[in-house]
Amino acid sequence: MTFQWTAVAAFLYGEIGVILVLCLPFISPLRWQKIFMFPLWSKMAVLWNKMFLTIIVLLIVLFLDAVREVRKYSSVHVNEKAANVNSSAFDHIQMKLFRSQRNLYLSGFSLFLWLVLRRTVTLLTQLAKEMASHAALETQVNDATEAAKKYMAENERLQEALSGKGDSKKKESTDATEEKLKEEVERLKAELQKTSNAFHKAKTEGAAVKKQSESLRREYDHLMKEFEQLQQRLNKAEDKKDL
Repeated sequence: MTFQWTAVAAFLYGEIGVILVLCLPFISPLRWQKIFMFPLWSKMAVLWNKMFLTIIVLLIVLFLDAVREVRKYSSVHVNEKAANVNSSAFDHIQMKLFRSQRNLYLSGFSLFLWLVLRRTVTLLTQLAKEMASHAALETQVNDATEAAKKYMAENERLQEALSGKGDSKKKESTDATEEKLKEEVERLKAELQKTSNAFHKAKTEGAAVKKQSESLRREYDHLMKEFEQLQQRLNKAEDKKDL
């Protein structure tokens, strides 16, 4: 195996190991974020995108070269098999084909796992940020809940205090209403007494007027009788004169 493919194989094994470590369940994303925040990683983060693109380009070039080698030795393998050449040459071609296929798998899986590794690190970072924000939101919610409970308790105490004051005010207003009603009753009694006195006075005056009218009627009857008597006397006197 040449140096370049040895490096690709080592890179592939390293990718597999790193991905397995990143997938360990007992290491939380928050801990990975703390690890990624080390000064060493902070310095490497500046060159991370450039290094990622460079490795992508190298792996793509190696993958295309491996594809070319596989196609070349596959066609040669078919031709040599058809020509029935000696076994040593045929074995050599098979060895070349095997190595080219191995290199194809190494470069292909290295390229694929490199993309998976980049995506895994990105998702772990995002998940750690979401977990941190979720923890902060939970803390805020708990604080808000405690504050709301405290305000509700204070509100209940204020309502109880206001209800006590309201009862005393209601009692005072009831007493004032009773006093007003008593005053109104007294005033109505006084007016009723005045009306009763006026009625009795009017009744007395009516009785006096009735008595006066009776006396006037009797006086009128008496005068009428006297007038009739005088009229009769006058008529008799005139009759005597005529005779």
